[in-house]
Formats: sequence, structure tokens, C-alpha cells
Amino acid sequence: MPLPPATSAVSGSAESVDAWLGQLGLAPVTRVQRDGATAWDLLLDGRRRFDLRLTVIWQPGVGLVVWLPFAPPVQDGHRRAYQQLLQWNDELPFVKFGLDPELRVVLSAEITPEAADARALGLAIARTLAVCDHLFEASARWLRPGGVPPMVEPGRVSRGRALLERYAGELAELTGAPATLARGDRVAERGAPDREKAGGR
Repeated sequence: MPLPPATSAVSGSAESVDAWLGQLGLAPVTRVQRDGATAWDLLLDGRRRFDLRLTVIWQPGVGLVVWLPFAPPVQDGHRRAYQQLLQWNDELPFVKFGLDPELRVVLSAEITPEAADARALGLAIARTLAVCDHLFEASARWLRPGGVPPMVEPGRVSRGRALLERYAGELAELTGAPATLARGDRVAERGAPDREKAGGR
């Protein structure tokens, strides 16, 4: 179903984002304002990865950011993870991976003030969910002990399904297998803690 026309984001506001989220059928868990910025927390699911807590941030003059803590803090023994993040940044042009001050892997999508509206926000949120699904196996080693992907409860309905279906035709970059480290790099990463204990690099 097409979205109704949205208010121009050039003169947008936090109230505009409230309206856009409503048009998208998304109900924030929390809404807070701080230092001129407004943030909305959303609890959503992909088709394969569930219980994703996304934050939508509106900063006047800067635009919108969809932000997601993608994985727990990267340990010293996972230095090759930085190479993996750079590889994914190159492969997936509309999102960005990085590390927050606690070294958690974070995933974000940015929208300029001029481009921000309900459709752009919905697409950014859908793309964030789709990236989590796309990298489900590749990121399992960061998310679960032993690298085993979590099991999905039979019959559980994704809270992001409608959004993913609405924008499916615009997520063509998330087809095929994701880039992963070569086998030699993965072996080197697993052996990193032992080398570090021995003073190696």
C-alpha cells in the first residue's frame, strides 16, 4: 500500500518523524529528547534474526539516522573482525558498520534532511533488518557461543515482515552470499588469543 504524502523534511521536526512512524505502522518503545536531538527506540524482527532494538535519531540540520547495536563488543582476539567490517562496508553501500565507544559492532543508515520522509525512513529501517538477515550465518560467531545461529520459535511472526515486504523490490543489493573472510583469515583469528598470550601478533 503506497504511503500518503509526507511533510517536507527541509522544514521537518520530531513531530514529522512521529507522523512518519505512524504512517509506517511502527510504534516506538520509547521516545526521548536530549541536546536538541530526538530518539525513538523500536523493537522489530527480520525474517531470520529477531528482537532487534533499533534507534531512529532525528537531529535538526543533520537528518535521520537508523542505528542498531549489531553485535557484542569485539574482543582483542577478534582483530580480523575489523577486516570483515570493512569488507561488508564495501559490499553494502547503503549502510555503514562501525564500533561504538564500548567496541560493540553497530550498524547504521543515514538520511539527509533533504531526502528524509516516511518512505526514506521506512526503507532505511527495512534495509537494516534485511542486512541482519543477510548476514545471519556470517555474523553468528559474534552473536552466539560456538557460532551457532539462534533457533527461531516455530510459528513466530516477524514484527518487521510488513515493512520488509513493502520494500523488497528496493533491497536488490542484499541478494547472493555475503562476503566473508577467507578460511586462512578465520583460522588466524581463532588462533589470535594463543599468539597474544605468547607475545605474538
